[in-house]
Amino acid sequence: MWALRRVSIPIKNRGFSIGSSRICGGKTEIARCYMDNHKAECIEPQEIPADGLQSFRRFYDKSSNFRKLSVEVRGYSSQADSKSGEEDDDLEDGFSELEGPTASGAVSEDNAGDENDDELISGPELSEEESSGDEMQGTQNELEVLDNETDVAEKVSLRRMGTSALARAILAAPASSLGKFLEKWVAEGNEVNRLEVVLAMLALRKRRLYGKALQLSEWLESKKLIDFGERDYASRLDLIAKVRGIYKAESYIQHIPESFRSEIIYRTLLANCVSVSNVKKSEEVFNKMKDLELPVTCFACNQLLLLYKRVDKKKIADVLLLMEKENIKPSLFTYQVLIDAKGHSNDIAGMEQIVKTLKAEGMEPNIQIQSILARHYVAGGLKDKAEAVLKEMEGDNIERNRWACRPLLLLYASLGKAGEVERLWKVCESNPRLEECTAAIEAWGKLKKIEEAEAVFDKLVKKVRSPSAKHYSVLLKVYAQHKMMAKGKDLVKQMAESGCAIGPLTWDALVKLYIDAGEVEKADSILHKAAEQKRGKPMFSSYMAVMDQYAKRGDIHNAEKMFHRMRQVGYVSRFRQYESLVQAYINAKAPAYGFSERMKADNIFPNKALVAQLAQINAFKKTALSDLLD
Repeated sequence: MWALRRVSIPIKNRGFSIGSSRICGGKTEIARCYMDNHKAECIEPQEIPADGLQSFRRFYDKSSNFRKLSVEVRGYSSQADSKSGEEDDDLEDGFSELEGPTASGAVSEDNAGDENDDELISGPELSEEESSGDEMQGTQNELEVLDNETDVAEKVSLRRMGTSALARAILAAPASSLGKFLEKWVAEGNEVNRLEVVLAMLALRKRRLYGKALQLSEWLESKKLIDFGERDYASRLDLIAKVRGIYKAESYIQHIPESFRSEIIYRTLLANCVSVSNVKKSEEVFNKMKDLELPVTCFACNQLLLLYKRVDKKKIADVLLLMEKENIKPSLFTYQVLIDAKGHSNDIAGMEQIVKTLKAEGMEPNIQIQSILARHYVAGGLKDKAEAVLKEMEGDNIERNRWACRPLLLLYASLGKAGEVERLWKVCESNPRLEECTAAIEAWGKLKKIEEAEAVFDKLVKKVRSPSAKHYSVLLKVYAQHKMMAKGKDLVKQMAESGCAIGPLTWDALVKLYIDAGEVEKADSILHKAAEQKRGKPMFSSYMAVMDQYAKRGDIHNAEKMFHRMRQVGYVSRFRQYESLVQAYINAKAPAYGFSERMKADNIFPNKALVAQLAQINAFKKTALSDLLD
C-alpha cells in the first residue's frame, strides 16, 4: 500500500470526521495517486447525506470541490475483482456471452439511480443479454455469481458439466406461469437437488433471465426443496435488486434469518447500489456494514472505488486511505480500477506508475488491464506503446491464447490495422465464438469494411441459429455509424421476421441510425415509444444523443423536454444533462433564469468550463452598458 500511495497526491491535510476522531490525510502515497497532477475532468459533487455517517463520514468534506466522473460495475459476489479470460473457454457451447456488464433488472421507481453512460440495460428478461461497455465492465461479468451459488473450488467443474435438465426445462417454460410448470415437472418424477439448482441458476444468469431465476428461487424456498444458506439468500437478494430494485432488495434483508445476515448479504446489496450509481444508498449500506461490525473487505472497497471513479474521482484517495488503515491489501482488480481512472484522466505517466507498483507487489497485468492500457495509449496517440501491449496480450501463440482475440480485434481496429484484424479473424473463422463474431463485426465497422462485417454476421447467424436482438444490434450500429439507412431498415425488418424481442440495445442503435441520417424527430419518436414498453427503459446514451442534437440546434423546448423525460423514466439528473441543456441556451442565444439554482437543487455543481458557459446565459449578467446605467 505504501508503494501504491507513492503515485498518489497529497490530500492537503483534508480530514474526515469519524465521531469525535479525525483521520488526517497527510501525504500518504495512496492518496497522492489520485490527487497529484490531477488531470481529471471535474464535474459535480455528490450530495452529502443528511444523516450522520460513522466510520464512513471521512469520505465527506463540505469544503472540498468534489466532482463526478464515470463508473462501471456489475456482479455481486465475493470476488468481483478478478477474471481469467481462459475460464470462458469452458462454457458449454463455446460462446462466452459473459464479456461485459450484466444487465440490470427492471428499475422500479424507487431505484432510479444514475446509469452508466455506456449503456447499462434495465429489464427483467431481456433478449439482449449484455450491454456494450468498455473493458472495465468486462471484469464484472456474471461469472461472479458462481461465488454465491457454490464454492469456488467447484466453478470449473460446474461449467464443464453443461446445462442441467432443470435449466433446460425452465428455459423452455413460459415466464408467466413458471411455478405451475415446475410443480408439474416435479410431479412427472423429475428430481430437484442442489446441483441441478446451481446449474439452472448459472444458466439463467448467463442469459440474463433474472426474472425466471428469481421465480425459481422463490419457488424453491416455498416448497422447501433445498435448505437455504447465506449464499442462497445473497443470490435471492441480488435477483430482487436486479428485477425489482435496490429498495425492495434492502427490505428483503429483514426477511432473512438473522444468523444468515452476514457480510456477503450486505456486500451483495452494496454492489447492486453501486451498479446503478446510487451514491447515497451505497454509502448508507457501507456504513451499515460498519455499524454491524462486519469485516471491511477488499471487495467492498473495490465497489467504492468503482463508484467514485464515476461520481468523484478525488474520493478514490480516501478509499485507499481506508484500505491502508484497515490493513486491506489491494487486489489485482483494485489496481485495474486505478489504472483505468488514471487513463481517463489522460495521466499516462500516472497510469504507468501504477503498473510498476502492481508488478512490484508481485502481480502481473491480466488481459483486462492490458486492454485498458492499450485503449488509453490509443486514445492518447501513443501507437507504439499500444502495439507493444497488444503483442504482449497475443503472446507467442495466438491460437493457444485464443481468449485474447476479442479485445485484440477491437484494439487493432482502433489503430487502423486492417491486416492485423484480418489475421486474427482467420484464427477464429473456422469455429468462432460469439464474442469473437461480435468483436469482428465491430472491428470491421470501425475500419469501414462493411462487406467484411456483413460476412461475419452471416457466419454468426448460421452458428447461433436463433440470434438475439443483441447480435443484430452490433451490425445495426455499424450501419448507423456509416449512415446506411436503407441497410439499417432492412436489418430491423429481418429482426422482426426472426421473432427477436427488441430492447434497449436495439433502440439505441435505431436512435443513432436516425440521428446520423438527420432524422432527429424520428429518433425522438422511437425513444418515446420505447419508454412506453415494458422491456426496460431506453439507455441513458440514447436520450443524450437526441438531447445533444436539439442542443446543437438551439432548440430549448425539445432539449428541456428530453431532460424532463429522462427524469420520468428514472434517470437522476446528472452533470452531463445540464451540460447539454446549457449548450441549447447558448446556441439559442437565450437567457436562462435560475439555472444555477436548478443545478444546486439537484446537488450538481459546475466545473470551470460550465461556469464560463453559465455566464453566457445569465439573464442578469453585467455588461459595459449596464455598468454605466448602474
